[in-house]
Amino acid sequence: MHHNVALLSVATTIAPRITTSEDIDRRLQPALKRLRLPKGLLQRVAGVHERRNWAEGQAFDDAAVSAGKRALAEAGIDPSEVGLMINTSVTRKHLEPSVAVRIHHGLGLPSSATNFDIANACLGFVNGMTLAAQLIDSGQIKYAVIIDGEDADEIQTNTIERLGRPDIGRKDFMSEFASLTLGSGAAAAVLGRADAHPEGHRILGGVTRAATQFNDLCVGSVDGMFTDAKALLKGGMELVVSAWTEAKRDWSWSNMDRYILHQVSDVHTNAIVKATGLDRTRVPLTYPTYGNVGPASIPITLSQEAAKLERGNRVLLMGVGSGLNTAMMEIQW
Repeated sequence: MHHNVALLSVATTIAPRITTSEDIDRRLQPALKRLRLPKGLLQRVAGVHERRNWAEGQAFDDAAVSAGKRALAEAGIDPSEVGLMINTSVTRKHLEPSVAVRIHHGLGLPSSATNFDIANACLGFVNGMTLAAQLIDSGQIKYAVIIDGEDADEIQTNTIERLGRPDIGRKDFMSEFASLTLGSGAAAAVLGRADAHPEGHRILGGVTRAATQFNDLCVGSVDGMFTDAKALLKGGMELVVSAWTEAKRDWSWSNMDRYILHQVSDVHTNAIVKATGLDRTRVPLTYPTYGNVGPASIPITLSQEAAKLERGNRVLLMGVGSGLNTAMMEIQW
């Protein structure tokens, strides 16, 4: 539980280039015909009709810096006051240095601002918010920026090229299906002390749980993302239900005003809604048009929904990440 932390702002950079699932179907047509697979699987099975990609010359870290600058401006916080910046991007250009150092420099943060990457698949952003909230509660820092930028271009291109090879079978095709749902985007959030910012949105706390025996069910790199979809869904739902049940000892989340889920697919969303008994009308979706933007999915969806939220609304951030891990965080709007 957090005692004196508020979300002050959340901003996004939406990638401008639209790649439709029909476009991908056309590029995969020879493979679909050879494997006797129907068109429209991405739309009918995943519910992903479009995803975004960066324009020529755009970089994911520049997009993240842009989102961060707008988040700071919206919160009214000068960069010199930031004590912590956490980058949660899955995407990276190289193993070292961290992506965080490029973003720290781009935001013009002071030398005193601690900066590093957190890598925890699609849960990184929520994990980053939790860590930042703990440091704010302890009085170690006044403000934190959590930031994420993703670029799905390379993995899309590599996956489509590989799926067109004559040695790829149906099982291989379906194991890489999730790679085709990925999209690009960036998001940033600013956190600070609630007593200094009564206009902010209180971060009340949450739960995390792990089922790391499933660490090999979804493994990704720039070459592709390879999943055992059936086992992944089963293990993920068991973990969510376990965490949801345990959380009832301290939290009451059955009647939230919004459930901001990590954006994956129709199958994933339907499974979580059914497993936890959520009101589907309170679960906004962005994956039909943005795809799965990794850790940026939750803040992008929250940002899109923010204009519809009213003061006092209860919002629950929820996600399952490869590994497997789950995290849930309550915000009082």
